[in-house]
Amino acid sequence: MTLKNILLRTIHQKNKFVNVAATAVKLTNQEQYEYKEQRRNDSNYRRIVGSALFSSVLVGTVFAEKSHKKGNKNKDGDTKVEAGERRPDLPTFRAEEVSKHDNEKSFWVTYKNGVYDVTSFLPSHPGGEQIMNAAGLSIEPFWNVYGMHKTQEVYALLESYRIGNLHEDDIVDHTDEELWVKEPSRDKRLIVKTNKPFNAEIPAKLQIAHFDTPNELFYVRQHMPVPDLDAGQHSVRVIIRDGSTRVKEFSLDKLEMFPKGSVRAALMCAGNRRSEMNEQVKPVKGISWQGGAISNALWEGVYLRDVLVYCGVDTANTVGKHVIFTGSDIDATGVNFSTSIPLDQALNPNGRILLATHMNGNPLPPDHGYPLRVIVPGAPAVRSVKWLESITISYDESPSHWHQKDYRSFNASKTWETADFATAPPIYSLPVTSAICDPADGDAVVAKDGVVEVRGYAYSGGGAKILRVDISPDCGKTWLQADELQCDDAPPQQHYAWTLWTARIPVAKGQKELELWAKATDSNFNTQPEKFDDIWNIRGVLSNAYHKIKVQIKH
Repeated sequence: MTLKNILLRTIHQKNKFVNVAATAVKLTNQEQYEYKEQRRNDSNYRRIVGSALFSSVLVGTVFAEKSHKKGNKNKDGDTKVEAGERRPDLPTFRAEEVSKHDNEKSFWVTYKNGVYDVTSFLPSHPGGEQIMNAAGLSIEPFWNVYGMHKTQEVYALLESYRIGNLHEDDIVDHTDEELWVKEPSRDKRLIVKTNKPFNAEIPAKLQIAHFDTPNELFYVRQHMPVPDLDAGQHSVRVIIRDGSTRVKEFSLDKLEMFPKGSVRAALMCAGNRRSEMNEQVKPVKGISWQGGAISNALWEGVYLRDVLVYCGVDTANTVGKHVIFTGSDIDATGVNFSTSIPLDQALNPNGRILLATHMNGNPLPPDHGYPLRVIVPGAPAVRSVKWLESITISYDESPSHWHQKDYRSFNASKTWETADFATAPPIYSLPVTSAICDPADGDAVVAKDGVVEVRGYAYSGGGAKILRVDISPDCGKTWLQADELQCDDAPPQQHYAWTLWTARIPVAKGQKELELWAKATDSNFNTQPEKFDDIWNIRGVLSNAYHKIKVQIKH
């Protein structure tokens, strides 16, 4: 195909895109969101947008070919661009250097042997923020899935951003990474613990900046790749096994037949603060969460109890029955994530368990279960299964590894060799805990009028309310009560949100260092234990001993 024909074709496609864009401009914010979701998986739309974008760049760069003398002639006499081939005329970069260019001010990617500075291209990327997932990395896994990139036009466009070669030692085979290419973009402020699967906590000082954690800062706990789901096509099945098997299926639209419900609840990983147990006693297995694997949000949807009653679940006969939640996320062997809770917990009106579609007033983000998840307030966050696709009422608990071989607690003497997961009860609630978020351990703080201000969070599972938070400035000899508690106004036994607290600690004139201990007490009058030694366990879960930090004092 000649350059002239390419220009005519792509300009025509650009006009199509302009019409699409003009339509979108007239829509409300919500309609724009729905419109975007409707078009997101339309391969023809993506092709048109990609080609249209290319045409606009093409006009300015004259196909980018003039900047590259290298290439092979195809049968029509046009230059064939080979993207990613080694260029001896360009410098070589190590992967470590490329990885540093991972922001909107300097954004590099690699493709095969090539290194590309695509910073100026970011605002025009047809796939929007999806490109941010490749920040400082290879785009090969993405292109293996999004095959519309593999055209001469796009290859030429990519080569127009070429700045160098990737060092031979850093070139890897990306063919096994295709499961991860549809991962959502994440806020750079999150503290990443693992990339695949993605797990990240919220920085301590940002935790207390908002009572309801902004969606983009809510901590992320994944076990597998994030599934790419369409709200318009998604449904959830309710399966009742009580001698016979009955199945009802609900689209998201059909779920709207039930009364709307909401709950303000914190979700906390059972392994939150595991790093302290690991450091202060002995090693445990699991992600080394500090105190940031907890966040708070307002969740909206419909109550699980209403759906189960509608489906004919026997509310008078719950003994020995379980509710198995299965998500759409799948591991490498093709097994879906699932876990379960007792049926009586699911049917408890005070439990306020939701089938949630919204988070802080917006549709669930992909990382947090879009388009549907269950929220089990007061329980470890693992029970709040994301990307929910089925709910099964059964006499059996979930058979999954994550339910049978994880999220169970043992005493401090059990080892991996002696632990019997089958006899250890699953964790369905959480103990009282607290953490100091500001200042952080090792900070230098200014004493104003002889006082240091200390802030943090406290939380207890099962709907218990935080009654007070106590701070000791002298290793437990004396305790000062936090004089400000920010909590929700939920009814008794339904306090599922966290509590933010502030304490003002007097310091002596000339005092240079201060060690602070924090502990919380809930409405069941449960208080945190002092040390991790007696609650240590092989998985490092339920890590809720006093939180202790040391700070330097400036007068």
